Amino acid sequence: MQEIVGRGSQVALGVAAAATPGTFAASLSKRSPLDQGLITGLAVGSHFLLTVITQDALDFGGAVLAPSLPLPKSWSEKDREAATTLFLDVAAIPIGFGLVKLIPFRDEESMARAIVRHMAWRLAITGTGATILSAATAGSVGLDSALGANGRIAQLPLAVPMGLATAAVVEKARQREQPPEQESDPAHTSPLLGIAAAGGVVGALGLIAIGERWAAHRLGGYAGRKLPGSEDSWERITHLAALGALVLGTHEIWSRAMTGIDAGSSSYEDGMDDKAAGLWTNPMVSGDPASLVSWQSMGREGRRHAASFVRVEKLHDKPNEFAGKKRPELSIKTVMQEQARAVPIQVFVGLDTAPTPTERVEIALAEMDRTDAWSRSMLMLCSPTGSGYVNYVATACAQYMTRGDMASVTLQYSKRPSPLSLGKVADAREQNRLLWLRIFERLRAMDPDSRPKVVLFGESLGALTSQNVLIDWGTLGPQALGIDRALWIGTPQGSEWMHQVTGHDRPDVDKNLIAVVNDFEQFTALPDAHREQVKYVLLSHDNDGVTKFGPDLLVKRPGWLGPSRPEMQEVPDASPRGILPSMRWRPVTSFFQLLIDMKNAQLPGEYRAWAHDYRKDLPDFIRSVYQLDVSDEQLERIKAAVEEREKFREQIFS
Repeated sequence: MQEIVGRGSQVALGVAAAATPGTFAASLSKRSPLDQGLITGLAVGSHFLLTVITQDALDFGGAVLAPSLPLPKSWSEKDREAATTLFLDVAAIPIGFGLVKLIPFRDEESMARAIVRHMAWRLAITGTGATILSAATAGSVGLDSALGANGRIAQLPLAVPMGLATAAVVEKARQREQPPEQESDPAHTSPLLGIAAAGGVVGALGLIAIGERWAAHRLGGYAGRKLPGSEDSWERITHLAALGALVLGTHEIWSRAMTGIDAGSSSYEDGMDDKAAGLWTNPMVSGDPASLVSWQSMGREGRRHAASFVRVEKLHDKPNEFAGKKRPELSIKTVMQEQARAVPIQVFVGLDTAPTPTERVEIALAEMDRTDAWSRSMLMLCSPTGSGYVNYVATACAQYMTRGDMASVTLQYSKRPSPLSLGKVADAREQNRLLWLRIFERLRAMDPDSRPKVVLFGESLGALTSQNVLIDWGTLGPQALGIDRALWIGTPQGSEWMHQVTGHDRPDVDKNLIAVVNDFEQFTALPDAHREQVKYVLLSHDNDGVTKFGPDLLVKRPGWLGPSRPEMQEVPDASPRGILPSMRWRPVTSFFQLLIDMKNAQLPGEYRAWAHDYRKDLPDFIRSVYQLDVSDEQLERIKAAVEEREKFREQIFS
């Protein structure tokens, strides 16, 4: 059995088994058994593959060094290589852990430094696993000889029991540090289901690998007998051909999936077809018959956005029902209990409205001219999520609080969900940059006393794409572009600008202008002198996986899991602050845990301030960050109104 599996795979089995308990540790969100199975399967499979590669490198080193070492000449070549490899395995332990000690964790270290430390750590744990396996193998041989078992004991596969024994020790230590509040987590109460799902993932990958290896061996042998070249050469060629077929097949499946998603973004709910333009819009909204943006080019999210503007008062000449659902009467006059100052303007240019970012910017400016957006008291520049979604609560709050005296401007850059729109980030950055520069140019030509206030709003990938315009400009960037205030919610961890303005001191960053908070109470708790200067707020829930996930988690410990992590604290009616004390970074494993946390953070749910849902936070932040004149009584009515609007929206746009 051990000869069939191979020594590298045996060592990897032991190391992967020892890593298994860590995959069950708590992270930012609760998990289903399937979630846990995916984490365990992917993490354990990754540890297995990385350990196989590392042990194969040590084995290769042993084969190269064996002839030059002063070993007994009576030993066979196989024995010399085995002894040399064991020497390298043992030496890898102090060398690897020594390097890890010499390269300690830093919160803002480079990826190169983190990768070197991880390679050293991988070398050390591979050497440890190989040394334990060698000792266990020697013990089984001795026991077999002592009992006269004729090789039956010596042939037993030791990697699995060795790994399980190590895992049991690690699991015992983990349980001792486990806080009692995690006992309700499905990942902990249903570990057998998680292990079963993990077994399915790893088993499926294993079967594919075995099938590919068998096919390559058979085809390589056949080609070697019939065609010029050795069987080994043809087997390698067959491996490459299989890899190429896998890449091409994956590309084709991906292309078809993206085509399907793009097509889905052009499907509409009942009542949102071409007849809806003019029925659910007015001339101040893009997509209306009076608009320069056609209803047909708006896309699904654009049409939803157009139909969701806040009415100034109840309109008796418009339908009171949508798709059989009665529309709540939540006009500006009703909610604010005063007359609207103007009809709110909503400029939205869809991805299909024009083929290039430059042309879309030109159409947006023409729409602003058509609606006379320059005369409004506030311009709200919105960068949408990947699909083109603009948070309805954010725009509705701004429309209520300005009594309609505002214009929002949104340029769509993709029609796919945010995780599938990362390839569009550069286009979005260029589009936003050009739009803001053109708006700044127009505003600079206006009388300073009549210029509107300019504010930014971005959510999720929309936050990243708008912040990307400001990279290397610090807090001077928005000031130079005439941006008065900004509110970003759920900023992805990959935002370079966010790290620049919240990291080490820079000459282009005034940290008094920046606030990064979990909730409104935390914002109001800032020192008065700081809060009064803040212009740019990043609202990021501590349990939002979107704001924490990144590829560097594979090899790098983030600062929020280091010694300076925020203390765990429950906040009434808001997302909890801080990180669980028992949550710690684990190489590779934490990457897959946070990947699932990111997925779970975006699951639809009730209207609340939790994970990647910031809707309930927005009324307070919109009023304070944009400095809008709203009484406390009006604010409470706005909170009730936007929540009711969201319930109605979810009924008709499900």
